Amino acid sequence: MLIKKPADIRPSEITSESNYLDRRQFIGAGSIAGASLLAGPALGAIVPEGDRAQLPDVRKSPFSTSEKPNSYEDITTYNNYYEFGTGKGDPFRNAQDFEARPWSVTVDGHAAKTGTFDFDDFIKPFDLEERIYRMRCVEAWSMVIPWVGISLADVVRHHQPTSKAKYVAFETLHDPKRMPGQRRRVLDWPYREGLTIAEATNPLTILAVGVYGEAMPNQNGAPIRLVVPWKYGFKGIKGIVRISFTEKRPQVSWNISAPHEYGFYANVNPEVDHPRWSQASERRIGSGLFAARIPTQMFNGYGDQVAHLYDGLDLRKNY
Repeated sequence: MLIKKPADIRPSEITSESNYLDRRQFIGAGSIAGASLLAGPALGAIVPEGDRAQLPDVRKSPFSTSEKPNSYEDITTYNNYYEFGTGKGDPFRNAQDFEARPWSVTVDGHAAKTGTFDFDDFIKPFDLEERIYRMRCVEAWSMVIPWVGISLADVVRHHQPTSKAKYVAFETLHDPKRMPGQRRRVLDWPYREGLTIAEATNPLTILAVGVYGEAMPNQNGAPIRLVVPWKYGFKGIKGIVRISFTEKRPQVSWNISAPHEYGFYANVNPEVDHPRWSQASERRIGSGLFAARIPTQMFNGYGDQVAHLYDGLDLRKNY
């Protein structure tokens, strides 16, 4: 892999208001435009309440992988969600009684359309798509998950950020009474994450509200979470209550906690090991105890769609 030294100001961090999606992103998204024309007029996202509620009017996405998804059981019982405990099975056990509705999302910062929105009103302007993505965890395990969500690029455009908005920051609900993991000082709560504007408006990035055609389970981040498939899983912040358009790079939780282990970008990179283990291969959950490990792909296999976001960026230094 060619490693370049970064410029003082990186293009991925200074995308102008009039150029959220650059020429290559438009080319990559062309198939979606065609699919939208075939699908007919926009219906608007609807997420019914209730355990395992079916999501209506879900479109298939041309960005989906052809790989076989993990089972619903794999996806919903083996999770990282420290707000409900640090063990992989803790979120499933501890989130069953969590009530994810009513819910609201606050949008603030450098944007024309800000305020606090009821969850239903927040997602209604957009369309639901099923996107089957490879997902890679920093602990070197992976899954293939059929997410259902809305395009974050569409959300960004809807709220009309100004030219000062270089980043999009996210924040999780902080409620130790309902989220028992927050009673322990494992992290500096609430959980926080962030993307550059260019990353947030890449066609692959979504805000997920469901899995396997059903409303998002509590343990997977109900009612709304971030999915960025070329990054390690800890970037996928769950239970989002705030989205902020910022000029300065936001502080993010794992980088605050252990900056020598977790960087801001968190791009999947087999050539950059975690200080305590290799990232060169991964274990696919559900493949069996004796299955061979899979070689890790740069950008989790999504390099054609996202590598240009990091032109000139030293991916060893900016891990």
